[in-house]
Amino acid sequence: ADVGISVDTAVDIAKETADVILLDKDLMVLEKGLVEGRKVYANMTKYIKMTVSSNFGNIFSLLVASIFLSPVHLIVLNLVYDLSCVALPFDNVDQDFLKQPHTWEAKSITRFMVWMGPISSIFDILTYIFLYFIIVPLVTGHHYVHGSESAIQFIIFFQTGWFIESMWSQTMVIHMLRTAKVPFVQSRPAWLVILTTLLAAIFVTSLPYGPLVNILRLAPLGLPYFLFLICIIFLYMFSVTVIKKFYIRKYKEWL
Repeated sequence: ADVGISVDTAVDIAKETADVILLDKDLMVLEKGLVEGRKVYANMTKYIKMTVSSNFGNIFSLLVASIFLSPVHLIVLNLVYDLSCVALPFDNVDQDFLKQPHTWEAKSITRFMVWMGPISSIFDILTYIFLYFIIVPLVTGHHYVHGSESAIQFIIFFQTGWFIESMWSQTMVIHMLRTAKVPFVQSRPAWLVILTTLLAAIFVTSLPYGPLVNILRLAPLGLPYFLFLICIIFLYMFSVTVIKKFYIRKYKEWL
């Protein structure tokens, strides 16, 4: 046998040679152990694939607009994002995934990163374009002029817009990537995952209106920005859903 099983009332030699010792008089504990193990594997894989694809996409985004982005904002975003992922070990796992064992494959991580990472970059760059040419000039009343007194104000509004959009996209995409099914409809996340991701997004959105506004160099944005934010997040989630279907059709797997 690959795994030796004994009970706690067996003779010493039997318990010493066994890999698993049952403390309850019920073989169903073995099934429960297998299910819990598959849940751990699924939730661990979720976090790895989400984080790797997100970081891969952000590398290209940061290269495009590095002159405008602040290292402080990046640190805060990563900190809040990681805190929002704390609940992932307690997330629900689809029953279809639990029906059979899964083998760890490093190449699936790379494949997932290459497919999903660029989507994040594309929407970050779209956000840059809208902020630079439309949203920030609409809020400030002027375009960016290098070396002018208004340039600093322009950059602060630009950073704030990207800061909030990036947090919403990272937290909302957790729900898109955590399951091969349609999130919330066909697969419901654990309430703790919903709570942590929602609190993370709300917290970052509130920073430009709180006491840390001067420390983080943020500025409050108006209604036009938040209308844009709703549209870009909706398009982002729709795009992830479409790419996810192509990915599953091609590789017959998700996590």
